[in-house]
Amino acid sequence: MRGHFITFEGGEGSGKSTHAKTLAERLRSVGVPVVLTREPGGSPGAEIIRHILLSGMVKPLGEETEAILFAAARDDHLRHTILPALKSGSWVISDRFIDSSRVYQGALGKVDTRLIRGLERVTVGEAVPELTILLDVPATVGLARAHHRRGDNDVDRFESESVEFHERLRDAYLAVAKSEPHRIVTIDGRAPRNVVAERIWAVVDERLRPRLARIAEETAP
Repeated sequence: MRGHFITFEGGEGSGKSTHAKTLAERLRSVGVPVVLTREPGGSPGAEIIRHILLSGMVKPLGEETEAILFAAARDDHLRHTILPALKSGSWVISDRFIDSSRVYQGALGKVDTRLIRGLERVTVGEAVPELTILLDVPATVGLARAHHRRGDNDVDRFESESVEFHERLRDAYLAVAKSEPHRIVTIDGRAPRNVVAERIWAVVDERLRPRLARIAEETAP
């Protein structure tokens, strides 16, 4: 039986990694096999590209080159991590996926939509997430969280951008969510962590209840 594919999206400091991990742990607690992954990265080849992208070395080469490298990382990630996991029946939870490219390189980087969608067709094909959780927070809140999390470590390629960039990023994410309400669910990430986690669980339960119920029956003593 094929697994389910869930992604988390949002700006810097929105809580994606935390809540992706929390959801994975909760699903495992009810007997669901889960592969927790991230982008860029999630496979050996993609992790190498991640280091190059987040270092900022590619920025001088332009947004189109950056978009192509993100797509190359995604292709490796899909072939070596996501698709094998789904085929085995595991649920895959990814911290970022196609919507990050649509927003960062597309809406903000002004890369031609035809190139963004073309890269999607080549790399992703039909492997589109069944559910995407967009965690929405104001840019100032997200950047403050990111700064606290980072401590004395250097900022990466995207955290170093201006507040105005991150506000436009938020607007772009909300626009993408509005265009695909059947897939993307927006949740206010400013609420207390436990409240956000419960809202996420409610969405997952509502969308994927039949499968969850079947797993619960199969794993019951």
